[in-house]
Amino acid sequence: MMTLGIGGSTIEAELAAIQPKAHLVSPVSGEVFPERIQRALQFMKQEGVSALYLHAGTNLYYFTGTRWHSSERMVGALVLPDGSVHYIAPQFEEGTILDFMEYEGPVHGWEEHESPFELLVTVLKQHGITNGKIAVDEATPFFIVDGILNIQSTYQLVNAKPITAGCRMVKSKAEIAIMQAAMDITMEVHKAVARILKPGIAAQTVVDFIHEAHKRYGIPTGSYFCIVLFGVDTSFPHGVKQPKPLEENDVVLVDTGCMLHDYISDITRTYVFGDITDEQRRIWNLEREAQFAAFQAAQLGETCGSIDVAVREVLEKNGLGPDYKLPGLPHRTGHGIGLDIHEWPYLVRTDETVLEPGMCFSNEPMLVVPNAFGIRLEDHIYMTENGPKWFTEPAYRIEDPFGISKES
Repeated sequence: MMTLGIGGSTIEAELAAIQPKAHLVSPVSGEVFPERIQRALQFMKQEGVSALYLHAGTNLYYFTGTRWHSSERMVGALVLPDGSVHYIAPQFEEGTILDFMEYEGPVHGWEEHESPFELLVTVLKQHGITNGKIAVDEATPFFIVDGILNIQSTYQLVNAKPITAGCRMVKSKAEIAIMQAAMDITMEVHKAVARILKPGIAAQTVVDFIHEAHKRYGIPTGSYFCIVLFGVDTSFPHGVKQPKPLEENDVVLVDTGCMLHDYISDITRTYVFGDITDEQRRIWNLEREAQFAAFQAAQLGETCGSIDVAVREVLEKNGLGPDYKLPGLPHRTGHGIGLDIHEWPYLVRTDETVLEPGMCFSNEPMLVVPNAFGIRLEDHIYMTENGPKWFTEPAYRIEDPFGISKES
């Protein structure tokens, strides 16, 4: 019997049926940036740092609303203890920086032949910061850190992660609402993907469909990423160089997501196109059991690492592993998500971060049977005052991954 919800439709029919949804949720308002700066100041005080450097990328956007991609030119912002933000950028980019800026502050420009590192030190000294710890955005390229270190010896550069992650790990209701909308859209795309499958379809054809489907739902950039694998290719967690086309009785793994108002969705579904073997069913059921073990272990006051430990205990009791050995789980149980697809906290045994309301992370304890197949069921969880909550309904059963029988 064909798995419920798999096959029977066409790309054209599925795309035509999509109605836009992205417009139903609003982006975060500009009012959040002063609040985020104030939160950063609290962490700065706790860490005993004199200033915080935010580099172009998601940290700069999170705290100031300034969208800028990292490049070979230094673009960033200094957050000082009085709450003022001082932007450092090439002089010729000043107008564009001012246009993108949400949290106002002066732009200190450097000409192409000048040193932005010396400019940073000058700005610090102009505001009475002549020594102490300068927290540097953990995503700052080495050439910038090296440049600052080589032109001064009075400041100690330290990792800004306790400040940046300390703020970003805990999402607001508005952030969670955006992520929920993005997850809902990607979940609908997954259902449509399953319906267009047929023998011989190329993985790239499915990737192209997923990209267009996300766009039809109102995501201008389409898919943020996409992995489509069939058969033995599914035993490689992040894919192969040349994915094979779909054949009868292949395991199908689809991992995709989109970006809505700068926040990201990320969902994986795995099922069988055709007849299901006893081993495929056993591993699929263990994957689901491991996913639910992670969910149950995600309790307020517990650590992120304890979730990974709970998952591996379930797998080892069923003869998989131990640790990262195969057949079994070759990587961590999950990752945080938000403005970046992988961010703090991480569900790995060494992560001692204590779970608190607002934290969001993936739950994906993938199981790999080498040279045969892999099963990854990935949904995301956010922590509430009452414990964990799913963003998306977990896969139902291998014969009915999308729970169609529950709805009928």
